[in-house]
Amino acid sequence: MPYRYGDVEITWLGHDSFLITYDGKRIYIDPYKIDGKGEADIVLITHEHFDHLSIEDLEKIVSGTTQIIAAEQCKGKLEEWGKGVRRYVKPGDRLSLDDVKVEAVPAYNLTKFKAPGVVFHPKDAGGVGYVVEVKGVRIYHAGDTDFIPEMRELKVDVALVPVSGTFVMTADEAARAVNTFKPKVAIPMHYGAIVGTEGDARKFKELAEVEVVILQKE
Repeated sequence: MPYRYGDVEITWLGHDSFLITYDGKRIYIDPYKIDGKGEADIVLITHEHFDHLSIEDLEKIVSGTTQIIAAEQCKGKLEEWGKGVRRYVKPGDRLSLDDVKVEAVPAYNLTKFKAPGVVFHPKDAGGVGYVVEVKGVRIYHAGDTDFIPEMRELKVDVALVPVSGTFVMTADEAARAVNTFKPKVAIPMHYGAIVGTEGDARKFKELAEVEVVILQKE
């Protein structure tokens, strides 16, 4: 079942993928291995890795009028594909799309290495998370990230945070993050598909000092 906060519904589509719905409109974030849930008004893409930027999945939901907001590193793949109305962002950018406000925020690794001294998601690669504000509700999608200093400044109602510990925060690190910036509700992600298990989500819930809602994949 979707989670409802105010006038907004949040549906977990598995891994890092979410659908935000309100007033008949649909915002997708990082669609990957999804069943079609209807045409997208807006799609947000955090970075270019295959499980976040999936052309196969975009084909299911993007029309000629769909607004696609993506990290600048996604430009090559998206321009080659050529569908939707495409805009590219870097951390700190803010956009207004009708009644939706979108802020791109930093997302990067500090302690998850693919080789000595080389992290999976370097800060200078420009991957992002997003703060989406709609109907007075502020929703943070962290993207693929560790607990980074910039999170301490967040002021959000709902936080969608990775917990698997592979490429991203562990459950312990994610709990420390939300215990710092204090969203009203936290929803764990980045488990149950490629890496991580529901056990990571349950551990996060045990350690977090804010309300945690564990969603089932739709």
